[in-house]
Amino acid sequence: MPRPELLEAVRPFDERRALATPLSDEQLHTLDRFVEPLSPDQLVWIGGYLAGLAAAHRTGTPRLVPAEDRDEPPLTIVYGSQSGNGAGIAADIKAQAEARGFKVRLKSMDEYRPGELKAEKKLLIVVSTQGEGEPPDAGRELHEFLHGRKAGSLGGVRYSVLALGDSSYEHFCKTGRDFDARLSALGAERAYPRVDCDVDYDDAAAQWIDGALRALAATNAHPVPHAPRALSRGNVTPLYSKKHPFLATALANLPLSGHGSEKDVRHVELSLEGSGLSYEPGDSVGVLPTNDPAVVAELMSALDLDPTASIDLGGESATLEFALTHTHEITTLTRPLVEKYAELADATPLRALLASERSSELWQYLKGRHLIDLVAEFPLRGVAPTQFVALLRKLPPRLYSIASSHKASPGEVHATVATVRYESRGRLRNGVASTYLADRIAEGDSVPIYIEANRNFKLPADPATPIVMVGPGTGVAPFRAFVQEREAIGATGRSWLFFGAQKFTTDFLYQREWQQFLKDGTLTRMDVAFSRDRAHKVYVQHRMQQQGRDLYAWLADGAHFYVCGDAEQMARDVHRTLTDIVAEHGGLSAERATEYVQELARTRRYQRDVY
Repeated sequence: MPRPELLEAVRPFDERRALATPLSDEQLHTLDRFVEPLSPDQLVWIGGYLAGLAAAHRTGTPRLVPAEDRDEPPLTIVYGSQSGNGAGIAADIKAQAEARGFKVRLKSMDEYRPGELKAEKKLLIVVSTQGEGEPPDAGRELHEFLHGRKAGSLGGVRYSVLALGDSSYEHFCKTGRDFDARLSALGAERAYPRVDCDVDYDDAAAQWIDGALRALAATNAHPVPHAPRALSRGNVTPLYSKKHPFLATALANLPLSGHGSEKDVRHVELSLEGSGLSYEPGDSVGVLPTNDPAVVAELMSALDLDPTASIDLGGESATLEFALTHTHEITTLTRPLVEKYAELADATPLRALLASERSSELWQYLKGRHLIDLVAEFPLRGVAPTQFVALLRKLPPRLYSIASSHKASPGEVHATVATVRYESRGRLRNGVASTYLADRIAEGDSVPIYIEANRNFKLPADPATPIVMVGPGTGVAPFRAFVQEREAIGATGRSWLFFGAQKFTTDFLYQREWQQFLKDGTLTRMDVAFSRDRAHKVYVQHRMQQQGRDLYAWLADGAHFYVCGDAEQMARDVHRTLTDIVAEHGGLSAERATEYVQELARTRRYQRDVY
């Protein structure tokens, strides 16, 4: 049976050079020397540019008038990205647009001035939704501007929106829908329909890019070649990526939680030897997990399906068991899945839930249920294996904040993993990726991974700049990387860590390391909060409040402020507390304190990695 792309390791570069190539040895050597020092973004741009030239050559399209010599208005690409997916797609759009002859401006939403909107003629927006329908941090100001009184008329703007989200959330792609509806309401012309992308977004994004660029190209005065519809990153693929993961060898899988803890937190170390991969503090490691074999077996048994039945996986044949284990999601329920399932199972109660005007009824039903619950409650009679797999979305990778500095641990990447286990509706549930790593990966085993850059969570460029880090639980992971990096480069800037967990004796993650960093002076200060060690619970925001005067003094001295962890509650509480501290110790009104914190975010002195 052919190995599906998901688990196939990419060949080493030297081996790929030996494959058949239309280039001479001299040309190949010249190309190697040229691309070796380039960054992934530069490679993506060159890939799109060359694809456009190739398309023009094949079709006989005239050479383009250089972009800088044309009077056409530029195409502006504005993106709001929390984890980095939106930034990657925006880079793809830029590469393909320039290959087609557009003049292009690329801006993150936190770098884009809302007042520029009125002057735009061609606008593409890529934006993700986080939490319960909220814009990413970088997009908050632009989102608020559009929905405020100052927006005004946007007649003359032609636009399209690509919305990124996760259909397992109730407010799927809400931020993208908000932008699309508001731009239209303000008089802008929708040049191409909005596309809502789920976690498996590559194909949908590629189609939108092609369609939106074609629609906007109609206003160009000069002919432009049409680049291939695939994402440009598919033309020059980094050695290892989500589509082509590196098979990293597990070096360590160590428990961090002490005996008696209510949590099972692991420290996982993976080897990058031979991959050529590198990363910066603040980046994430993407893990491509497999589903629990016990869950796979239970699902096939409930459906009475043959595990050896053949399934077509994008042109390659695999067994049903392989597909349900390696390539498709079989736990999380989403609205699109339930819609298709209701039709296939002819389930009237599900149709009623889907048709209800009160959408909360559906989401209340989905909460705490997995696919096996749906199959048990509404059995499928005589369903073919191919039909069932067609209901499912692809198994998405999981991103973990990298807990190491590449300078401190060259050739390795570390992750801090909280194992998810809970009971719901009479069944024990396990997190797909966390239990894959905790229960089924031992030293020496291979783990498919890739590196996901996160430009929105980076250390200050000046190592003398003070930093304040707030990371309860596994949210402390990137700050281990921050402190290791600052130690490795000999940074002189002060550093302050707020850490919180349940109990001092069992949940103080990396305790000895923090104590050593404090002793060495790499970590200037540390405040901890253990919520279960006393009757009155104390969290990190309470420690911030207690140290408010000093914390404000650090901010006044230019400190950068970082938060990592839970978005729904912790990050909101920390944000509220930070604003209160600025108001109290800065002598500002609530409104002015809010503006102060917004300015910190705008200038990247306030960064969050929340999930």
